[in-house]
Amino acid sequence: MVTVRRLLHVKGDVLCTMLLLVLFCLLLYTRQVILSSGWDRPEWKLEIHGSTSSSRNLLGASGAKISQESPEQFPSSPSEPGLPACKPQSKSKPPQPKSKPQVKSKGKSKSRRKNVAPTKAARKPLPTLPPFDFASYLREKDNRDFNLLIDQPEKCVIRGAEQEEEGGGQGASDKSTAPYMLIAVKSVAADFEKRQVVRRTWGREGLFQNGVSIRTVFLLGVPKNRTALPLWDRLLTYESQTFRDILLWDFDDTFFNLTLKETHFLKWINSSCPQVKFIFKGDADVYVNIENILEMLQGQKPEEDLFVGDIIVNAKPIRRRSSKYFVPEFVYGGGLYPSYAGGGGFVMSGHTALKLSSSCQKVELFPIDDVFLGMCLQLIGVIPSRHQGFRTFGIPRPSAAPHLQTFDPCFYRELMVVHSLSVPQIWLMWNLLHDPNLSCHNRTSPTSWPFKWKGKGGEAEVQETDYGEKQVFVTH
Repeated sequence: MVTVRRLLHVKGDVLCTMLLLVLFCLLLYTRQVILSSGWDRPEWKLEIHGSTSSSRNLLGASGAKISQESPEQFPSSPSEPGLPACKPQSKSKPPQPKSKPQVKSKGKSKSRRKNVAPTKAARKPLPTLPPFDFASYLREKDNRDFNLLIDQPEKCVIRGAEQEEEGGGQGASDKSTAPYMLIAVKSVAADFEKRQVVRRTWGREGLFQNGVSIRTVFLLGVPKNRTALPLWDRLLTYESQTFRDILLWDFDDTFFNLTLKETHFLKWINSSCPQVKFIFKGDADVYVNIENILEMLQGQKPEEDLFVGDIIVNAKPIRRRSSKYFVPEFVYGGGLYPSYAGGGGFVMSGHTALKLSSSCQKVELFPIDDVFLGMCLQLIGVIPSRHQGFRTFGIPRPSAAPHLQTFDPCFYRELMVVHSLSVPQIWLMWNLLHDPNLSCHNRTSPTSWPFKWKGKGGEAEVQETDYGEKQVFVTH
């Protein structure tokens, strides 16, 4: 019995050993089959393909085109017969080929899912990237003189009957004078519809109340992406010939170069419009109550310093790299910016503009044009005045009245400048405010005073915030 038990025990060990050998052979055979079928090589091809193609290709919008061009982009050598192994996937591809094979391939293995996910994340813009190259900015910031490609040398010359209506009297037609107010609007070449709505609404040229004359110009640079607007130069040439209100310089029209637009416009004022009494300067996406501004300017002397708008005081530099207004410490090391006006719109006297033209040539260029102009004001010792009628950051939704309709024309009638409006909204508000049937019995003005200067002591300190991302409520 003992001998039989020993034999059975030995046979059991032999059987277990043989079973393990069979399983090991099956594993080797399975691995060989997988390698011979080339499953892992399409994974490598998929990873390269995903990292060099757009999100539209990955979504299958042009999958057929990709599948035909990929052998040319990634040629396979004779030692890599497994690269065309995507053919088994193409057997099941529907009329829109690339989408289903990719979804199916993701489910085959975890490794493929890992390969695809990083490529999708890599295509998203990194939130920590700066808005522009500050190293290039430091190298090129001293290049501040650019040619004027389109000029309007007669823009500030008023003659004839128009001058007589302003009170020139007999014989005034032989003389020339400057306009009472010049409207200067920052624009880009592609925004033709925005310029048109300004021309037809608040930026109209001509005579206004009390016979004051108004002229309008648009400030532009050369579009950086010239392929986005074919024949852009022809457009601006024809537009200038038709409306005679385009000023074009040969620097790239970028966010940083808004500062160049500021300095070149002030230089143009000094040479072509030195006798202008007042200047309104703003963006093309604002609504402006010119009548209110003219009423505010009554009694103001154009030969004295005047700078009024939505003034920001005690603002700190934005150090968050994801912000449009990010400025590193090696560009500006100060803890606070000087007081400056929101670029959506402000008013200054011609006297102040001439002084700014000189001072801005002495101030080092700064990438944010609003702050740069505040530095120039600080140099000449002019303190900007804050007026609550200028809403260059839009109209905040009141916390105590979240359902207040702030797009009411009776509300806008009390304001001067409101930022962040679309072209239809500007057109609509203009017509609403000039409707003879408009009745505003219930006043919704945020302030009870008519147009008065707010004292320096009443200027509220502005907390550290990113004004470019401030939530506003301007739509109905």
